[in-house]
This record gives sequence, structure tokens and C-alpha cells, in this order.
Amino acid sequence: NSLRRVLLTSLPGAAITQIKINGVKHKFSTLEGMSEDVIDLILNLKQVRFKYDGEKPVKLELEKNGPGQVKAGDIKAPATVQIANKDQFLASLADKKSKLKIEMTVEKGFGYLPAEMQKAEKLGLIALDASFTPVKRVFYQVEATRVGQRTDLDKLILEITTDGTIKPKEALKASAKTLIAFFNQIVQPKKVEVKQEPKPEIYEETTRLTLEELDLPTRIVNALRKSGYGTVADLLGITPDNLAKIKNLGEKSIKTVQAALAKKGVSWEPVKDETPS
Repeated sequence: NSLRRVLLTSLPGAAITQIKINGVKHKFSTLEGMSEDVIDLILNLKQVRFKYDGEKPVKLELEKNGPGQVKAGDIKAPATVQIANKDQFLASLADKKSKLKIEMTVEKGFGYLPAEMQKAEKLGLIALDASFTPVKRVFYQVEATRVGQRTDLDKLILEITTDGTIKPKEALKASAKTLIAFFNQIVQPKKVEVKQEPKPEIYEETTRLTLEELDLPTRIVNALRKSGYGTVADLLGITPDNLAKIKNLGEKSIKTVQAALAKKGVSWEPVKDETPS
């Protein structure tokens, strides 16, 4: 069942994500001279299957004059894009005056991308629900089988139907590799390195602020000054050991200092002394 899910959802594919039809402002329109309405045209366009390995969206065009049928093979595509089902019917143009011109965007992706999740940046752009998966159907069956004298064995039968952009055998191999990579994470998990975000620069004038300018309680100011700390710059160099030696400065007082520094845009944590003992 895991293999079936990977086959149906985790293989990359390409699909039309946006279109712009000349003379059409929205998908509920009709186009003069075209037998189908725009909704039917969109449904037919969604059936066109592409083989595209590029990472960036690619622009394709279709321009056809009537009369006659418009098919996927009429789409002008660059060498990097292959149309798997060129006989796919798109629309019918009634007469010589009829003309269909479409600009479309094809993207590579995984699974399913609803039109609602796409932003139409220009007027007249129509977002399409995009199904990227190249596998259309997966059926599996387990049957009892016999090898020699052994009758306690099972045979797995897999039926994989694709859209023509990938062979079933290739889809099976790619899905198996994906599953192996998933399971390897359990056996030999990779350590995730958490990158610490660099601390924002502290302006020189902020480090020159005195303790009094932080609006700290007098008791805390006196305790810090008696220990030789008079400015923000002094506080930034305090180690936990030095902090523990300051009289009348408990955990509550430390939090008060942290809050006062935070108001000035300074994040303060006592610096650990890394000097070898």
C-alpha cells in the first residue's frame, strides 16, 4: 500500500497551471466561433500531458485558425517540452473567421495543485487545477503461488497505468527508490544541523547606554555598578560565573535587565566563558 501511495502522489510530473486566451477575460466566457465554452476548453487542456524536466515554469503557445478541430499537437512547445498525447481534442472552430490563441504556463510539480492556491498576476490570466502525477492508476493483487515443491509462497501482481510521460517500469523503480530513502532515515537517520541565525548588529550608541538610561530599578543599578558594570557593553560580556558573584542580583532581577535591554533591541544572555581551565 505504501508503494501504491508513492506511485500515485510522489512522482514528479508537468501540467498546465495558467492560461491566457485571446479575447477572454474569465473562465465563464464564450469565444465567438468556438463550439465549446471556455470551461470545456479548460477541461480538455487539463487532459494534455507533458514531459518536462526543467525547474522553472515554461511558456507555450497555441494559435489556430478555423475551420476544424484544435488538438494538443497544435501547441507550440520548446525542445525541452514533449507532449505525450498530441491527439487530445481541445476545441472545434466553426469557420474561417474563427481563431483560437492561447498562452499557457507549464510547470513541474508533485501531486495536485488547486487553482485557488495560484495567484493570477495579470488581468485575463486563468489559473487551472493542476494534476502533476504521471501515474493514473495502480492496482495490486497478491496470489498464492508455487515454486517447485513449495506451496507457501505469494506472488505480487502490479498493474500500473501512466499518462505516457513515463513508462510503468520506470515509475515503479523511482517509487521504490523513494521508499528506500524514507526507510533509510529510520535505520540511519541524518542529523539535522540547525543553523543559528546571526544576531542583529547592535549599534554603537546602544552599547554606550548607561544602566540608568535603561530605566532599571535603583537596587539593580547599584548592585551592578558595585561589581564594575556601568554600561550595556559591560553587560554583554558578563559570564554566568561573574553573574553569580554579584550580590543582591537574583533570577528575577536578571529577567528585569533582559526586559529592559529587549526594549532597546538588544537580546541578552550571559556569555559562557570558553577559556580553558
